Amino acid sequence: MSKCLAALRILTDISSKLWARKNSESFAVYSSPLPLRVISLVMAQLRSLVMQLPDPCQTSSRIFHEIKSLLKLILQLVGEHPDLGATVLGEIGSFIKYFGTPNENVLASKHIASSEVLDFEGDMYQAFRSKLLSHIHRFVATCLQILNEAGAITTNVFDKVQLLVKHLHHGRIFDCYTRTVYSLLLHSRLFGILIEHPFKQELATLEHACKMLSERDNWHSYKAGIYATNQGAWITATFIFAELMSRVQSESCYCWFKSLVQFSHSEAKLWLSPLAKQGSFLEGSVGTNELLAFLKDNFGELGQDAAGNDDVPNYRDVLVGAYKNVCSSIETLERVIISRKAFCFQRWFFSLRAKLLGAVGEILEVLDTSKQETFSIIIEVQNSALTNIKCLEKFTQFSCRLNRLAKEFNLINSSFIGMDCESLKIIARLALSCSLLAFSAGFPHFFPNLPAYKYLRTCVREHSQQSNLSSMLLQDLLGRLLHIDHEVSMDLCKLLDNGGCPTKCSHLQSGNYILKSGHEVKDILDIIRYAVSTVMHLQIETNRIQNEAIISHVTKNGVELLLEISRKWLQIPFQMPKQFFNTRPIIGSELFVYSTDSRNQSQITVSSGLHLSLNLCLQLRNASPELSLGLTKLYCILYSRVSFQKQSHRERNNEEMESQCQPWESEEIVEMNEKLFQYVTECAKKTTSYGKRFRDDDMNDDQMVYEFVCFEPNAKGQGFSSCVLDVSHFPVGCYRVEWYSCCIDNEGSYWSLLPLNSRPVFTVQESLFV
Repeated sequence: MSKCLAALRILTDISSKLWARKNSESFAVYSSPLPLRVISLVMAQLRSLVMQLPDPCQTSSRIFHEIKSLLKLILQLVGEHPDLGATVLGEIGSFIKYFGTPNENVLASKHIASSEVLDFEGDMYQAFRSKLLSHIHRFVATCLQILNEAGAITTNVFDKVQLLVKHLHHGRIFDCYTRTVYSLLLHSRLFGILIEHPFKQELATLEHACKMLSERDNWHSYKAGIYATNQGAWITATFIFAELMSRVQSESCYCWFKSLVQFSHSEAKLWLSPLAKQGSFLEGSVGTNELLAFLKDNFGELGQDAAGNDDVPNYRDVLVGAYKNVCSSIETLERVIISRKAFCFQRWFFSLRAKLLGAVGEILEVLDTSKQETFSIIIEVQNSALTNIKCLEKFTQFSCRLNRLAKEFNLINSSFIGMDCESLKIIARLALSCSLLAFSAGFPHFFPNLPAYKYLRTCVREHSQQSNLSSMLLQDLLGRLLHIDHEVSMDLCKLLDNGGCPTKCSHLQSGNYILKSGHEVKDILDIIRYAVSTVMHLQIETNRIQNEAIISHVTKNGVELLLEISRKWLQIPFQMPKQFFNTRPIIGSELFVYSTDSRNQSQITVSSGLHLSLNLCLQLRNASPELSLGLTKLYCILYSRVSFQKQSHRERNNEEMESQCQPWESEEIVEMNEKLFQYVTECAKKTTSYGKRFRDDDMNDDQMVYEFVCFEPNAKGQGFSSCVLDVSHFPVGCYRVEWYSCCIDNEGSYWSLLPLNSRPVFTVQESLFV
């Protein structure tokens, strides 16, 4: 076997080198059958390996190592030859069919002696069978991702996956869990509109899930529910979690499942609402009646929601209901939290989803889609310039909120070290969709000739640190599209030029994952292209309109744009990141602060009119030894305001209790982490000296002092340094110091570290000298 693997690796490498030479040199190379022949050889070896296994109990570890090696070779070839993707999936489908019907006729056709055939239907091989199919399932999912990034997801690929799943369903030896997770492959958003009958597919998945639950296989049912959320199959996820919720006995498990049911139910309603509005689609879709009957019989409330076509709720009401459900999920989860550090990702992610649904719901409330069938009626009512300005001001507020939300999605992506790639990708897509909505809601700021333009820029200062909202929105969206769509990126650069902003088309983001083009972002990209082209066309139109008519024209067309974008956004499938089900302690940091005054180490004090000098120790928490050794730098920003003054010791204790790792409740976490990220970026360019301190004034004249500090981490993930805060203007009193930190690993990746201990407090005392 080792010689066979070595030979196949050599053939694969030869194929790769020929492919690399063909792409690097300009000479004619005839299409070689070598990659296809190698794939056939690998699959033949895989069949032989599996079907002639003498005793899985003794050799399973070695066999699975060899199986993974064989499948890895195929993935390498698919990455270099995406056009072979459909062929590979067809081969895997044939293997599953062959593996699922081990009768003498099939074996004879493969020239395998009947004396060597295993009894794959016996209990002895059940674990082996499940593990093998689990490896193949991961292989198929990875293969689809490779094809997606290569833009090679075709109808033929989808047909092969459908056939593969069909073969598995017909195999008599496969368990219900395996049938369920393979069925969920067809829910992937990679296939998009290729799925002709989503209700039929949903019904098939539910039937397998129902059988699995009837066998009381609770652990595999839970795993299937998790995978359903990853795939966006929210009806299946709701059904599985609801059934499991009724079976658990502990209060903590019950609350966990209840929060999942509440969230999944709201996402199922959101998925159904756009389809429910398409009456003809519902009536003509295969499996609709069966699905509705199944939901009514097994989960009545959702069945009523899906069947209520006579009185379909409008999008705003659906969003409001979903928002309330997500808020309920957060409340349910917090009932079982002993430490405020527990379920940090889960509560933060729920909070972000609630903020997004709430913002879009409020936008639709302003648009008032529940009362008018066409949007022109609203515009006719808005016949005064004042009404138009107030409308544009509200959209400005929404735009600022959504832009901040996009940055908060960036922050959650960089705050959980070791997050899997798929989770990073899902959250990056959510950030992109928020940036799109922010761009669309901020449409008034792309028209400098608008009479209310200066007033709207003033409004921006109340909700953002920048007054030039158009530049901020364009730079944010542009930074996310540079590696995805060159054409739209160039259009955004043109909008930057028209707005009198810098033409530099670059934008730094603290998220470590950069989206790539593929089917999974295609729906978002289509909406972005529509939004950008509409704004550019509207700019050309306004140049030909008199000043007094511009505001009415921009309001009418901009609001129509925003309504259409919101409707299209609602139809984008939502997926849960795998990270949500990772409940391990968060990797964060603790900051220990001491006064440099050696005479008083029990508390931090400073005389009025002087600077505060501090010794610092930053400690990484919950990190593996490998991660601690792999860090190259630790950074921290410390800041305080006059408004941070505490009135009593009780208030101080309450704030310390509330400060325990609840980033979604902080009003400044996004802005301060952006400052820290920009500083680290400048340090990497060697344009900034360490320990730089600042003093800023905000809109309320509440002066903030802050300083950046760099630490050299030791093998324990521990760093020491010092800093000086300019608090010379602080009145006598007790103040808290806020802080955030980050780290750079040996691969150059930037990670935010959430604070895990309470905030330090210092006291400004009366000066002894006048």
